[in-house]
Amino acid sequence: MSKEKIITAVKKFGVAAAAGAIMFAGGAFGTFIASEYSTVKSVSDPDLRVVASTVPGAQAQDIYNGNPIVSIVKRSSPAVVNIDTETMVKQRIMGNPFGRDPFFEEFFGEDFFNGGGMQERVVPQRGKGSGFIVTKDGYILTNNHVVEGADKIKVTLLDGRSFDAKKIGQDPTFDLAVIQIKAPDLPVLLLGDSDATEVGEWVVAIGNPLGFENSVTAGVVSAKNRTLQAPGVNFQGFMQTDAAINPGNSGGPLIDLSGRVIGINTAIVPYAQGIGFAVPINMAKQIMDDLIQHGEVRRGWLGVTVQPLTAALVDSYKIPVKEGSIIANVEPGSPAEKYGLRRGDVIVSIAGKAVKNSQDVVFSVRNKLAGDKVEFEIYRDGKKRTIEVILGEIDKGENQKTGSKPKQEPSSTVKTSKQMGITAAVIDNEIQKQFKLRSNEGLIVLNVERGSLGARLGLQPGDVILEVNRAKMKTLEDWNRVMGEKNKSLGILMSRDGQTLFISVEM
Repeated sequence: MSKEKIITAVKKFGVAAAAGAIMFAGGAFGTFIASEYSTVKSVSDPDLRVVASTVPGAQAQDIYNGNPIVSIVKRSSPAVVNIDTETMVKQRIMGNPFGRDPFFEEFFGEDFFNGGGMQERVVPQRGKGSGFIVTKDGYILTNNHVVEGADKIKVTLLDGRSFDAKKIGQDPTFDLAVIQIKAPDLPVLLLGDSDATEVGEWVVAIGNPLGFENSVTAGVVSAKNRTLQAPGVNFQGFMQTDAAINPGNSGGPLIDLSGRVIGINTAIVPYAQGIGFAVPINMAKQIMDDLIQHGEVRRGWLGVTVQPLTAALVDSYKIPVKEGSIIANVEPGSPAEKYGLRRGDVIVSIAGKAVKNSQDVVFSVRNKLAGDKVEFEIYRDGKKRTIEVILGEIDKGENQKTGSKPKQEPSSTVKTSKQMGITAAVIDNEIQKQFKLRSNEGLIVLNVERGSLGARLGLQPGDVILEVNRAKMKTLEDWNRVMGEKNKSLGILMSRDGQTLFISVEM
Protein backbone atom coordinates (compact mmCIF):
# COMPACT_ATOMS: atom_id res chain seq x y z
CA MET A 1 0.00 0.00 0.00
CA SER A 2 1.34 3.44 -0.88
CA LYS A 3 2.04 6.11 1.73
CA GLU A 4 -0.75 8.24 0.28
CA LYS A 5 -3.29 5.44 0.73
CA ILE A 6 -2.11 4.85 4.27
CA ILE A 7 -2.64 8.48 5.16
CA THR A 8 -6.10 8.41 3.56
CA ALA A 9 -7.02 5.38 5.67
CA VAL A 10 -6.31 7.18 8.92
CA LYS A 11 -9.03 9.33 10.48
CA LYS A 12 -7.86 12.88 10.85
CA PHE A 13 -8.30 14.58 14.20
CA GLY A 14 -8.54 18.38 14.36
CA VAL A 15 -6.37 20.50 16.62
CA ALA A 16 -8.07 22.89 19.01
CA ALA A 17 -5.59 25.27 20.60
CA ALA A 18 -6.11 26.28 24.22
CA ALA A 19 -4.01 27.89 26.93
CA GLY A 20 -3.39 26.53 30.41
CA ALA A 21 -0.93 25.08 32.85
CA ILE A 22 1.10 22.02 32.05
CA MET A 23 -0.06 18.85 33.73
CA PHE A 24 1.51 15.42 34.03
CA ALA A 25 -0.48 12.80 32.18
CA GLY A 26 -0.09 10.16 34.85
CA GLY A 27 0.74 9.29 38.42
CA ALA A 28 -1.76 10.56 40.95
CA PHE A 29 -4.49 12.19 38.87
CA GLY A 30 -4.48 15.98 38.85
CA THR A 31 -0.77 16.36 39.56
CA PHE A 32 0.39 19.63 37.98
CA ILE A 33 3.91 20.46 37.01
CA ALA A 34 4.73 22.94 39.70
CA SER A 35 7.33 24.74 38.05
CA GLU A 36 12.86 22.01 33.34
CA TYR A 37 19.81 12.17 21.94
CA SER A 38 22.04 10.93 20.15
CA THR A 39 22.25 7.36 18.84
CA VAL A 40 21.55 4.58 21.31
CA LYS A 41 24.50 3.13 23.17
CA SER A 42 23.77 -0.54 23.74
CA VAL A 43 24.84 -2.08 27.01
CA SER A 44 27.60 -4.61 26.92
CA ASP A 45 25.56 -7.52 28.29
CA PRO A 46 23.58 -9.01 25.36
CA ASP A 47 20.74 -9.92 27.74
CA LEU A 48 20.28 -6.25 28.55
CA ARG A 49 20.54 -4.99 25.00
CA VAL A 50 17.81 -2.60 23.90
CA VAL A 51 15.65 -3.98 21.14
CA ALA A 52 16.98 -2.91 17.75
CA SER A 53 15.04 -0.25 15.93
CA THR A 54 15.20 -2.07 12.60
CA VAL A 55 11.96 -3.76 11.60
CA PRO A 56 12.32 -6.93 9.47
CA GLY A 57 11.02 -6.37 5.97
CA ALA A 58 8.24 -8.97 6.06
CA GLN A 59 7.03 -7.74 9.44
CA ALA A 60 7.01 -4.11 8.36
CA GLN A 61 5.03 -5.00 5.24
CA ASP A 62 2.44 -6.78 7.36
CA ILE A 63 1.72 -3.62 9.32
CA TYR A 64 0.22 -1.93 6.31
CA ASN A 65 -2.20 -4.73 5.42
CA GLY A 66 -5.74 -3.53 5.93
CA ASN A 67 -6.32 -0.70 8.39
CA PRO A 68 -2.85 0.50 9.52
CA ILE A 69 -4.08 1.64 12.95
CA VAL A 70 -5.66 -1.75 13.67
CA SER A 71 -2.47 -3.54 12.65
CA ILE A 72 -0.31 -1.28 14.82
CA VAL A 73 -2.56 -1.73 17.84
CA LYS A 74 -2.64 -5.52 17.47
CA ARG A 75 1.13 -5.72 17.29
CA SER A 76 1.89 -3.12 19.95
CA SER A 77 -0.72 -3.56 22.67
CA PRO A 78 0.71 -6.78 24.19
CA ALA A 79 3.90 -4.87 25.14
CA VAL A 80 2.06 -1.87 26.64
CA VAL A 81 1.49 -2.25 30.39
CA ASN A 82 -0.71 -0.68 33.04
CA ILE A 83 1.17 0.54 36.11
CA ASP A 84 -0.53 0.81 39.50
CA THR A 85 1.41 2.38 42.36
CA GLU A 86 0.92 2.66 46.09
CA THR A 87 2.69 5.28 48.16
CA MET A 88 2.33 5.51 51.93
CA VAL A 89 1.80 9.14 52.95
CA LYS A 90 1.21 10.87 56.28
CA GLN A 91 -2.20 12.42 56.81
CA ARG A 92 -3.40 14.65 59.65
CA ILE A 93 -6.99 14.08 60.82
CA MET A 94 -9.25 15.50 63.48
CA GLY A 95 -9.65 13.29 66.55
CA ASN A 96 -12.60 13.35 68.96
CA PRO A 97 -14.67 16.41 67.96
CA PHE A 98 -16.52 16.74 71.32
CA GLY A 99 -13.61 17.76 73.55
CA ARG A 100 -14.11 16.78 77.25
CA ASP A 101 -17.84 17.48 77.46
CA PRO A 102 -19.08 16.03 80.85
CA PHE A 103 -22.23 14.80 79.14
CA PHE A 104 -20.31 12.45 76.86
CA GLU A 105 -17.85 11.52 79.63
CA GLU A 106 -20.75 10.38 81.86
CA PHE A 107 -22.21 8.13 79.19
CA PHE A 108 -19.08 6.89 77.36
CA GLY A 109 -16.32 7.09 79.96
CA GLU A 110 -12.73 8.34 79.91
CA ASP A 111 -11.67 6.28 76.90
CA PHE A 112 -14.04 8.25 74.71
CA PHE A 113 -11.68 11.24 74.85
CA ASN A 114 -8.36 9.51 74.31
CA GLY A 115 -8.29 10.32 70.61
CA GLY A 116 -9.03 14.05 70.83
CA GLY A 117 -7.17 16.73 68.84
CA MET A 118 -5.25 16.44 65.56
CA GLN A 119 -3.85 13.01 64.84
CA GLU A 120 -1.38 11.77 62.25
CA ARG A 121 -1.78 8.53 60.41
CA VAL A 122 -0.17 6.79 57.44
CA VAL A 123 -2.51 6.02 54.55
CA PRO A 124 -1.94 4.59 51.06
CA GLN A 125 -2.09 6.95 48.08
CA ARG A 126 -2.69 5.21 44.77
CA GLY A 127 -1.76 6.30 41.28
CA LYS A 128 -1.99 4.98 37.74
CA GLY A 129 0.18 5.25 34.69
CA SER A 130 1.45 3.38 31.67
CA GLY A 131 4.68 1.93 30.35
CA PHE A 132 6.01 -0.42 27.69
CA ILE A 133 8.37 -3.39 27.65
CA VAL A 134 11.66 -2.80 25.83
CA THR A 135 13.61 -6.02 26.51
CA LYS A 136 12.79 -9.71 26.74
CA ASP A 137 14.10 -9.80 30.30
CA GLY A 138 11.42 -7.44 31.50
CA TYR A 139 12.80 -3.90 31.46
CA ILE A 140 9.98 -1.37 31.18
CA LEU A 141 10.31 2.27 30.21
CA THR A 142 7.97 4.82 31.80
CA ASN A 143 7.90 8.35 33.25
CA ASN A 144 9.66 9.14 36.50
CA HIS A 145 6.61 10.89 37.93
CA VAL A 146 4.57 7.68 37.50
CA VAL A 147 6.74 5.70 39.96
CA GLU A 148 8.52 8.40 41.96
CA GLY A 149 8.20 7.74 45.70
CA ALA A 150 6.11 4.60 45.15
CA ASP A 151 6.42 1.89 47.80
CA LYS A 152 4.70 -0.72 45.66
CA ILE A 153 4.54 -1.01 41.87
CA LYS A 154 2.22 -3.46 40.13
CA VAL A 155 2.42 -4.10 36.39
CA THR A 156 -0.48 -5.65 34.45
CA LEU A 157 -0.14 -6.97 30.89
CA LEU A 158 -2.78 -7.13 28.19
CA ASP A 159 -3.15 -10.90 28.71
CA GLY A 160 -4.17 -10.30 32.34
CA ARG A 161 -0.91 -11.33 34.01
CA SER A 162 0.18 -9.11 36.93
CA PHE A 163 3.64 -8.79 38.44
CA ASP A 164 5.35 -6.81 41.15
CA ALA A 165 7.97 -4.51 39.65
CA LYS A 166 11.15 -3.05 41.09
CA LYS A 167 12.75 0.29 40.30
CA ILE A 168 15.97 0.07 38.32
CA GLY A 169 16.79 3.74 37.85
CA GLN A 170 15.18 7.19 37.63
CA ASP A 171 16.06 10.45 35.90
CA PRO A 172 13.96 13.41 37.13
CA THR A 173 15.66 15.80 34.68
CA PHE A 174 13.97 14.19 31.66
CA ASP A 175 11.17 12.53 33.65
CA LEU A 176 12.23 8.99 32.72
CA ALA A 177 12.37 5.78 34.74
CA VAL A 178 13.15 2.10 34.17
CA ILE A 179 11.40 -0.63 36.15
CA GLN A 180 11.65 -4.41 35.76
CA ILE A 181 9.42 -7.44 36.08
CA LYS A 182 10.43 -11.11 36.05
CA ALA A 183 8.23 -13.06 33.66
CA PRO A 184 8.56 -15.50 30.74
CA ASP A 185 7.57 -14.88 27.11
CA LEU A 186 7.39 -11.12 27.28
CA PRO A 187 6.48 -9.13 24.16
CA VAL A 188 8.57 -6.05 23.35
CA LEU A 189 8.14 -2.84 21.39
CA LEU A 190 10.55 -1.69 18.71
CA LEU A 191 12.21 1.70 19.18
CA GLY A 192 12.25 4.14 16.29
CA ASP A 193 14.10 7.33 15.42
CA SER A 194 12.38 10.47 16.74
CA ASP A 195 14.89 12.73 14.96
CA ALA A 196 13.61 11.45 11.62
CA THR A 197 9.97 12.07 12.55
CA GLU A 198 8.25 14.79 10.52
CA VAL A 199 5.62 17.23 11.72
CA GLY A 200 2.30 16.02 10.34
CA GLU A 201 3.12 12.30 10.63
CA TRP A 202 0.36 10.09 11.95
CA VAL A 203 0.89 8.60 15.39
CA VAL A 204 -0.93 6.28 17.80
CA ALA A 205 -0.99 6.60 21.60
CA ILE A 206 -1.72 3.55 23.78
CA GLY A 207 -2.11 3.69 27.54
CA ASN A 208 -4.26 3.64 30.66
CA PRO A 209 -6.03 7.02 30.75
CA LEU A 210 -8.24 7.60 33.81
CA GLY A 211 -8.17 3.87 34.51
CA PHE A 212 -9.56 2.86 31.10
CA GLU A 213 -7.07 0.12 30.31
CA ASN A 214 -5.43 -0.27 26.91
CA SER A 215 -7.09 2.77 25.35
CA VAL A 216 -6.02 3.80 21.84
CA THR A 217 -6.04 7.31 20.37
CA ALA A 218 -4.64 8.60 17.07
CA GLY A 219 -3.47 11.94 15.74
CA VAL A 220 -0.44 13.63 14.23
CA VAL A 221 2.88 15.04 15.36
CA SER A 222 1.90 18.68 15.86
CA ALA A 223 5.37 20.11 16.54
CA LYS A 224 8.87 19.18 17.65
CA ASN A 225 11.40 20.63 20.10
CA ARG A 226 8.84 22.24 22.37
CA THR A 227 10.04 23.85 25.61
CA LEU A 228 7.64 23.62 28.53
CA GLN A 229 8.39 25.93 31.43
CA ALA A 230 6.84 26.38 34.83
CA PRO A 231 8.34 27.51 38.20
CA GLY A 232 11.27 25.26 39.09
CA VAL A 233 11.10 22.97 36.06
CA ASN A 234 12.29 23.39 32.51
CA PHE A 235 11.32 20.72 29.97
CA GLN A 236 13.00 21.02 26.58
CA GLY A 237 12.89 19.20 23.27
CA PHE A 238 9.43 17.71 23.65
CA MET A 239 7.31 16.38 20.82
CA GLN A 240 3.78 17.80 20.61
CA THR A 241 0.86 15.68 19.41
CA ASP A 242 -2.90 16.06 19.03
CA ALA A 243 -3.49 12.37 19.78
CA ALA A 244 -5.71 12.47 22.88
CA ILE A 245 -3.64 12.10 26.08
CA ASN A 246 -5.17 12.09 29.55
CA PRO A 247 -4.06 11.46 33.14
CA GLY A 248 -2.94 7.82 33.23
CA ASN A 249 -1.40 7.95 29.74
CA SER A 250 1.97 8.97 31.23
CA GLY A 251 4.73 6.58 30.34
CA GLY A 252 2.83 5.00 27.46
CA PRO A 253 4.22 4.83 23.92
CA LEU A 254 3.62 7.19 21.02
CA ILE A 255 3.92 4.97 17.95
CA ASP A 256 4.44 5.83 14.27
CA LEU A 257 2.89 4.02 11.28
CA SER A 258 5.86 1.64 11.14
CA GLY A 259 4.91 0.32 14.56
CA ARG A 260 7.95 1.86 16.26
CA VAL A 261 7.97 3.93 19.43
CA ILE A 262 8.98 7.52 18.71
CA GLY A 263 7.97 9.11 22.02
CA ILE A 264 6.84 8.59 25.62
CA ASN A 265 3.58 10.36 26.49
CA THR A 266 4.29 12.69 29.40
CA ALA A 267 2.33 15.93 29.80
CA ILE A 268 -0.84 17.70 28.75
CA VAL A 269 -2.32 21.19 28.86
CA PRO A 270 -5.48 20.96 30.98
CA TYR A 271 -8.61 22.71 29.78
CA ALA A 272 -7.34 22.33 26.21
CA GLN A 273 -7.99 19.87 23.43
CA GLY A 274 -5.37 18.16 21.33
CA ILE A 275 -2.27 19.51 23.10
CA GLY A 276 -0.13 16.71 24.53
CA PHE A 277 3.61 16.24 24.85
CA ALA A 278 5.94 13.27 24.60
CA VAL A 279 9.61 12.70 25.41
CA PRO A 280 11.38 11.86 22.11
CA ILE A 281 12.56 8.26 22.11
CA ASN A 282 16.08 9.22 20.98
CA MET A 283 16.43 11.16 24.21
CA ALA A 284 15.23 8.16 26.19
CA LYS A 285 17.44 5.50 24.56
CA GLN A 286 20.73 6.77 25.89
CA ILE A 287 19.32 7.59 29.32
CA MET A 288 17.66 4.18 29.53
CA ASP A 289 20.94 2.35 28.92
CA ASP A 290 22.63 4.38 31.67
CA LEU A 291 19.77 3.66 34.08
CA ILE A 292 19.98 -0.09 33.35
CA GLN A 293 23.76 -0.25 33.71
CA HIS A 294 24.34 2.19 36.57
CA GLY A 295 20.96 2.94 38.14
CA GLU A 296 21.47 6.63 37.40
CA VAL A 297 22.38 8.97 34.57
CA ARG A 298 25.99 10.12 34.42
CA ARG A 299 25.17 13.43 32.80
CA GLY A 300 27.83 15.28 30.82
CA TRP A 301 29.56 18.40 32.13
CA LEU A 302 31.18 21.10 29.96
CA GLY A 303 31.89 23.84 32.49
CA VAL A 304 30.91 27.08 30.74
CA THR A 305 28.42 29.89 31.20
CA VAL A 306 26.80 31.01 27.94
CA GLN A 307 24.77 34.05 26.94
CA PRO A 308 22.59 35.09 24.01
CA LEU A 309 24.33 36.71 21.06
CA THR A 310 22.68 40.13 20.98
CA ALA A 311 22.83 42.64 18.15
CA ALA A 312 24.83 45.02 20.36
CA LEU A 313 27.41 42.33 21.09
CA VAL A 314 27.67 41.44 17.40
CA ASP A 315 28.33 45.10 16.56
CA SER A 316 30.64 46.04 19.42
CA TYR A 317 32.73 42.85 19.26
CA LYS A 318 32.71 42.64 15.42
CA ILE A 319 31.31 39.09 15.46
CA PRO A 320 30.85 37.74 11.89
CA VAL A 321 27.63 35.79 12.68
CA LYS A 322 24.23 36.84 14.03
CA GLU A 323 23.12 33.49 15.48
CA GLY A 324 24.89 31.53 18.18
CA SER A 325 25.79 31.77 21.84
CA ILE A 326 28.79 33.48 23.41
CA ILE A 327 30.84 31.89 26.20
CA ALA A 328 30.84 34.30 29.14
CA ASN A 329 32.78 32.18 31.61
CA VAL A 330 34.94 29.05 31.61
CA GLU A 331 35.27 27.21 34.92
CA PRO A 332 38.83 26.42 36.02
CA GLY A 333 39.64 22.74 35.68
CA SER A 334 36.58 22.07 33.52
CA PRO A 335 36.56 20.01 30.28
CA ALA A 336 35.97 23.28 28.40
CA GLU A 337 39.21 24.73 29.75
CA LYS A 338 41.13 21.49 29.23
CA TYR A 339 40.22 21.20 25.55
CA GLY A 340 40.67 24.87 24.64
CA LEU A 341 37.32 26.68 24.77
CA ARG A 342 37.75 30.30 25.86
CA ARG A 343 35.72 33.19 27.16
CA GLY A 344 34.40 35.19 24.19
CA ASP A 345 34.16 32.18 21.85
CA VAL A 346 30.91 32.17 19.89
CA ILE A 347 29.41 28.67 19.58
CA VAL A 348 27.59 28.22 16.26
CA SER A 349 27.12 24.44 16.18
CA ILE A 350 27.40 21.41 18.46
CA ALA A 351 27.79 17.90 17.06
CA GLY A 352 26.86 19.21 13.64
CA LYS A 353 23.61 20.87 14.78
CA ALA A 354 23.28 24.63 14.46
CA VAL A 355 23.16 26.71 17.64
CA LYS A 356 20.70 29.62 17.46
CA ASN A 357 20.65 30.64 21.11
CA SER A 358 22.00 29.82 24.56
CA GLN A 359 19.18 27.39 25.23
CA ASP A 360 20.45 25.24 22.35
CA VAL A 361 23.86 24.97 24.06
CA VAL A 362 22.39 24.02 27.42
CA PHE A 363 20.05 21.51 25.85
CA SER A 364 22.71 19.91 23.62
CA VAL A 365 25.22 19.44 26.45
CA ARG A 366 22.59 18.22 28.92
CA ASN A 367 21.60 15.67 26.32
CA LYS A 368 25.07 14.08 26.40
CA LEU A 369 26.63 11.72 28.88
CA ALA A 370 29.93 11.82 30.71
CA GLY A 371 32.69 10.57 28.42
CA ASP A 372 30.96 11.59 25.19
CA LYS A 373 33.20 13.30 22.61
CA VAL A 374 31.43 16.42 21.32
CA GLU A 375 32.49 18.67 18.42
CA PHE A 376 32.05 22.42 18.91
CA GLU A 377 32.20 24.80 15.97
CA ILE A 378 33.11 28.30 17.16
CA TYR A 379 34.16 31.73 16.02
CA ARG A 380 37.20 33.24 17.73
CA ASP A 381 38.65 36.58 16.64
CA GLY A 382 36.53 36.41 13.50
CA LYS A 383 37.85 33.00 12.43
CA LYS A 384 35.95 29.71 12.47
CA ARG A 385 37.46 26.85 14.50
CA THR A 386 36.47 23.32 15.45
CA ILE A 387 37.23 22.03 18.95
CA GLU A 388 36.54 18.51 20.25
CA VAL A 389 35.71 18.18 23.93
CA ILE A 390 35.32 15.00 25.99
CA LEU A 391 32.64 15.80 28.55
CA GLY A 392 33.22 15.24 32.22
CA GLU A 393 30.67 14.14 34.81
CA ILE A 394 28.58 16.58 36.83
CA ASP A 395 29.60 16.74 40.46
CA LYS A 396 26.38 15.98 42.33
CA GLY A 397 27.82 17.49 45.47
CA GLU A 398 28.65 20.76 43.78
CA ASN A 399 27.96 23.77 46.00
CA GLN A 400 25.53 26.36 44.73
CA LYS A 401 26.17 30.04 44.89
CA THR A 402 24.18 31.82 47.58
CA GLY A 403 24.18 35.34 46.18
CA SER A 404 26.21 38.50 46.08
CA LYS A 405 28.95 39.39 48.51
CA PRO A 406 28.17 42.13 50.97
CA LYS A 407 29.15 45.49 49.54
CA GLN A 408 31.50 47.75 51.49
CA GLU A 409 32.32 51.40 51.20
CA PRO A 410 35.76 52.09 49.70
CA SER A 411 38.33 54.39 51.22
CA SER A 412 37.83 58.13 50.58
CA THR A 413 41.31 58.27 49.04
CA VAL A 414 40.28 56.10 46.09
CA LYS A 415 40.26 57.91 42.72
CA THR A 416 37.03 57.45 40.77
CA SER A 417 35.52 58.32 37.40
CA LYS A 418 31.84 58.92 36.57
CA GLN A 419 30.63 57.85 33.15
CA MET A 420 27.25 56.33 32.11
CA GLY A 421 25.90 57.20 35.55
CA ILE A 422 28.24 54.86 37.38
CA THR A 423 31.22 55.50 39.63
CA ALA A 424 34.18 53.29 38.74
CA ALA A 425 37.54 52.92 40.43
CA VAL A 426 40.87 51.15 39.93
CA ILE A 427 41.21 48.04 42.09
CA ASP A 428 44.10 48.59 44.49
CA ASN A 429 45.11 46.28 47.32
CA GLU A 430 42.74 47.95 49.76
CA ILE A 431 39.69 47.58 47.53
CA GLN A 432 40.65 44.03 46.67
CA LYS A 433 40.64 43.14 50.37
CA GLN A 434 37.47 45.11 51.13
CA PHE A 435 35.46 43.44 48.37
CA LYS A 436 37.23 40.06 48.66
CA LEU A 437 38.11 40.03 44.97
CA ARG A 438 40.18 37.25 43.46
CA SER A 439 42.39 39.64 41.49
CA ASN A 440 42.98 43.34 40.82
CA GLU A 441 42.08 43.02 37.14
CA GLY A 442 39.63 45.63 35.78
CA LEU A 443 37.65 48.51 37.32
CA ILE A 444 35.17 48.13 40.15
CA VAL A 445 31.70 49.69 40.13
CA LEU A 446 31.13 51.63 43.35
CA ASN A 447 27.80 53.30 42.63
CA VAL A 448 25.04 53.21 39.99
CA GLU A 449 22.67 56.15 39.60
CA ARG A 450 19.00 55.33 39.32
CA GLY A 451 17.71 55.66 35.74
CA SER A 452 21.23 55.94 34.26
CA LEU A 453 22.65 54.01 31.31
CA GLY A 454 24.61 51.89 33.78
CA ALA A 455 21.37 51.03 35.58
CA ARG A 456 19.72 50.10 32.28
CA LEU A 457 22.65 47.78 31.59
CA GLY A 458 22.02 46.05 34.90
CA LEU A 459 25.32 47.06 36.51
CA GLN A 460 25.49 46.81 40.30
CA PRO A 461 27.91 48.04 42.98
CA GLY A 462 30.64 45.45 43.35
CA ASP A 463 30.64 44.47 39.66
CA VAL A 464 34.07 44.45 38.03
CA ILE A 465 34.35 45.81 34.47
CA LEU A 466 37.05 43.84 32.63
CA GLU A 467 36.61 44.98 29.00
CA VAL A 468 34.63 47.50 26.98
CA ASN A 469 34.36 46.81 23.24
CA ARG A 470 37.29 44.38 23.61
CA ALA A 471 39.53 47.04 25.19
CA LYS A 472 40.90 45.94 28.57
CA MET A 473 40.11 48.27 31.46
CA LYS A 474 43.32 48.73 33.43
CA THR A 475 43.15 52.42 34.34
CA LEU A 476 40.57 55.19 34.65
CA GLU A 477 42.09 56.69 31.51
CA ASP A 478 41.12 53.51 29.59
CA TRP A 479 37.58 53.91 30.86
CA ASN A 480 37.30 57.61 30.05
CA ARG A 481 38.80 57.13 26.58
CA VAL A 482 36.33 54.41 25.54
CA MET A 483 33.40 56.29 27.04
CA GLY A 484 34.44 59.40 25.09
CA GLU A 485 34.32 57.62 21.76
CA LYS A 486 31.23 57.74 19.57
CA ASN A 487 30.15 54.10 19.67
CA LYS A 488 26.98 52.72 18.13
CA SER A 489 26.94 50.06 20.80
CA LEU A 490 28.77 48.95 23.92
CA GLY A 491 29.81 45.41 24.74
CA ILE A 492 31.01 45.09 28.34
CA LEU A 493 32.71 42.06 29.84
CA MET A 494 32.21 42.10 33.57
CA SER A 495 32.66 39.86 36.59
CA ARG A 496 30.08 39.33 39.34
CA ASP A 497 30.56 36.95 42.25
CA GLY A 498 33.45 35.28 40.47
CA GLN A 499 31.46 34.66 37.26
CA THR A 500 32.14 36.56 34.05
CA LEU A 501 29.36 37.64 31.72
CA PHE A 502 28.72 39.96 28.79
CA ILE A 503 26.27 42.83 28.80
CA SER A 504 25.54 45.02 25.83
CA VAL A 505 23.53 48.04 24.80
CA GLU A 506 22.86 49.93 21.58
CA MET A 507 23.64 53.65 22.04
